[in-house]
Parts: sequence; structure tokens; C-alpha cells
Amino acid sequence: MTDDKSKKDDKKVAKAADAAKTTEETEAKPKVRRSKRKTVLSGRIYIEASFNNTLVTITDDEGKTVAWHTAGAAGFKGSKKSTPYAAQMAAEGAAEKAKTYGFEKGDVYIKGVGHGREQALRGLIAQGISIQNIYDVTPIPHNGCRKPRTRRV
Repeated sequence: MTDDKSKKDDKKVAKAADAAKTTEETEAKPKVRRSKRKTVLSGRIYIEASFNNTLVTITDDEGKTVAWHTAGAAGFKGSKKSTPYAAQMAAEGAAEKAKTYGFEKGDVYIKGVGHGREQALRGLIAQGISIQNIYDVTPIPHNGCRKPRTRRV
């Protein structure tokens, strides 16, 4: 009786092994679809210069993001992210990534009042990206929120 059970177990194991072999053989490796790298010659460059960080985003004409870089992604931490040099490095990093797609020229949209506004532009020019137009899209309140009281130290 134990021999019958062991024979049945052996048959089950053999069937499972055969099934595993056939599934391995019949299943081909899944094809990985890689999107072809689209060349983007011109687009828009958005620079957001806040008091704490500088963000640079490069998009195509439709608004799809091609490359982005920030002062934090450039390796700066804490208060060093708000420096003009960090903004320049962020702009150069974004331009370098966008150049792999063939990016050459674009309109610049600057938002914010941070220290890295002008230096980010210089970083883009240093990477060889030609700037067609510069727009300041910093939001201006039309007497919106009440300003905080002045500090007395």
C-alpha cells in the first residue's frame, strides 16, 4: 500500500516537472516595447525660482515634459538650493538631458522671485540652447490676501 502511494506521488512529481518544462519552452520571453526617442528641436522652458529651490522643466510644443532638473537634484541641500549657482546647475542639468532629444531652442517662462532667475538663464545659454523669447509669468495678486503684519524685533 505504501508502494502504491509512493508510485502515485512519483507520477505526480513527474507530471509537474513535465508541465513546467513545456510552459518554459512554449513561453517566449516577453517583448519589451521601447518607445522610440522622439527628436524635439524646439519647445518651452519653464523656470520656477522660489525662495527655497529652483525648478527647470523643458517641454515640447504640446506641453509634454522632455526633461526636468532641480537644484536639489543637482546635489544641493538645505539653504544652498536657493543660491544662484544652484539655479545655474539645475538649468544646465535640464539642458543636458534635453539635448539628448535634440533640443536646440525655446521660449522661456520664468515664474517666481527667487535668487536664481537670471542665473538659470545663463546656465541655459552656457549649454548652447538659444532663447527666442522670455516671458515673466509670476502671479501678481490683484489685492487678494492680506499681507502679514510687519515684524518688530
